[in-house]
Amino acid sequence: MATILVYNNQTDRMERFERAFTEPMPYANQTLLVGEFRGTSQSFLLWTQRAAMQSWVQFRALWNRPIYLPYCFRRIGEGGHASQSQHYAGVSFDCAQNLTNAERTKMRQLASSSGLWTYVEPASLTPTWVHMDRRSLPAACSAGYPLTREGMRGVYVCILQDALNLLQNANLTIDGNFGPATRAAVVQFQSRRSLTPDGIVGCATWQRLTALAVGSGLPLDMQY
Repeated sequence: MATILVYNNQTDRMERFERAFTEPMPYANQTLLVGEFRGTSQSFLLWTQRAAMQSWVQFRALWNRPIYLPYCFRRIGEGGHASQSQHYAGVSFDCAQNLTNAERTKMRQLASSSGLWTYVEPASLTPTWVHMDRRSLPAACSAGYPLTREGMRGVYVCILQDALNLLQNANLTIDGNFGPATRAAVVQFQSRRSLTPDGIVGCATWQRLTALAVGSGLPLDMQY
C-alpha cells in the first residue's frame, strides 16, 4: 500500500490518496498503476501533479497502444539521477525501452508535437528510451526546480522537505505545504552553509541542497 500526494494544479491544493500497488494512480484512469509509477523506488510515499497524470492519460490516448514504462518516480535520497531531476518531483516518464529506434523517434515526435509536455529530451541524450516530463517553469537556475517560498504548495515543496529531513533531521511532515516550520528549516540550512538566510529556495539554495541530498540515504519512512 502506498500513500500518494498529488498537487492539484486546478485548486492549488495537495491531495492525499491511499492506493495498493495494483490500483491505478489518481487521475490516471487505468493507464498507469501505482506500482508502475513507483518503478524501482523503494518508497511507500509517492508524489506527483494532477497535470502530469493528465498529460500521461492524453498522450497514452494519442499513442493508442500500451507504453512500456519502467521508470518514473524516485526519492532524492535514493539518487540515480542528476541533482535536480524531475523524477524526484514525480513528473517524469522514461519509457519505450522495448521499442525500435524508429518507433522511439515516432514517439518523441508525437510527444513534442502534442503540446502535453514541458520538456521532451532529444535522442542524443536518451537514445534508448523516451523521456518526457511536465516540469514547472520557470526554473530558478537555467534548468531544474522553480523558486520555492513560504505559502507555496506542490511537489517541489515535497522534495525540499524530504531533503531537509535527510540532511539535518528537520522532522518535517512531507505534505507539500511550505509553512513556517519548513521555512525555519530552510533558514537553518542556509545559515549553516553561508547562504543568504532568507527562507527562499532559489538557485543557490537548490543547488547546494540537492547536491548534498542526492543518494544520501533512505529516509525513515522508507525503512519499513
